[in-house]
Amino acid sequence: MKRILLGVTGGVAAYKSAELVRLLRKQGAEVQVVMTQSAMRFISPLTFQALSGNPVHTELLDADVENAMGHISLARWADALLIAPATANTLAKLAHGLADDLLSTLYLAATCSVYVAPAMNQAMWNKVVTQENMQAIRRHGVRVIGPEQGDQACGETGYGRMAEPSVICTQLLANDEVVSQLTHQCLIGHKVLISAGPTCEPLDPVRYLTNRSSGKMGYALANAALNAGAEVTLVSGPVALSAPIGVDLIKVTTAEDMYQAVMSKVTTHSIYIGAAAVADYSPVLSQSEKIKKQDEQLTLVLQKNKDILADVSARMDRPFTVGFAAETHDLENYARDKLTRKNLDMIAANWVGQEQGGFDSEQNALHVFWPGGDKSLPMTNKTLLAEQLIALIVEHIKVV
Repeated sequence: MKRILLGVTGGVAAYKSAELVRLLRKQGAEVQVVMTQSAMRFISPLTFQALSGNPVHTELLDADVENAMGHISLARWADALLIAPATANTLAKLAHGLADDLLSTLYLAATCSVYVAPAMNQAMWNKVVTQENMQAIRRHGVRVIGPEQGDQACGETGYGRMAEPSVICTQLLANDEVVSQLTHQCLIGHKVLISAGPTCEPLDPVRYLTNRSSGKMGYALANAALNAGAEVTLVSGPVALSAPIGVDLIKVTTAEDMYQAVMSKVTTHSIYIGAAAVADYSPVLSQSEKIKKQDEQLTLVLQKNKDILADVSARMDRPFTVGFAAETHDLENYARDKLTRKNLDMIAANWVGQEQGGFDSEQNALHVFWPGGDKSLPMTNKTLLAEQLIALIVEHIKVV
């Protein structure tokens, strides 16, 4: 049975934490809850006591606790400390090592894995100081779940919503051994270069050729690599996503833009993950004025774009190179062929055009191949899938 210590802080999203306790218990976890004084203004401790089956902890110095050192015994009891919601104030405390209440003291005393699920107004989330605090706690080994984009209690819209309890529960209770390695900052000292999202090849000032890639998988990989301790550079085509705090983001539009950006950075990175859906072809001519509707048929002449993945893997000083293959049929044969033909260290193949997973979805499944082996990663949310893939990469760079 996994023992989860849940810290609840003073934000509107505290109501979601009640559902989180229920889900954790349903999955067989034992849960103890720690609440800040502010949290108790949003939701009653009695609610968490009823849901967890355990007394709720609120005081740092409690004479009723043996030795009055509850923060030490709780910290040693837990297999994982999860703070959800984690307010901007709480994140600032963690980043700077403040310990003025039970929860912040528990964080300093904890030797287990620590997770935070941030929740705050979008302006607070985007504030430079909050971003700096997030970078600091990542460096300290804290794993971050969310936040998500959407409507907020204040009436505004943007990033800052706490991740849904089901998402948090899934990530927290993942039992795959390769995922657990990521809590040990196994990529410290590595620089990871990731390309993500689609490219857009202009036909005229208002039209372009592109694809349905949302960039979610690439951005999830950037987040997972950060959680593993790496320095991350993310080369991204046009997407409706915010880059994880702490990455070096390079925005590009066309396949040629992406090629130049990747090739300019590849020599300083030890791992390259080509998760972008780069256009294979682009128009020979991009019209300077809007193409008018005239004839019944229009002929477009396309030219082949440079192959980023192949050119990276062909370098004498190449990094550990991971490709992606999105296929509508014969997935294994196409993936193995691409692995060999482009001389890759690893390739992650996934189905597209099916009911579940693929482009635009929050979920996906991968079949990962490398010379002499393969592993299937079943359908799950892309955040957890990214962690599993990063952990597989870690396993292999140790033996390359």
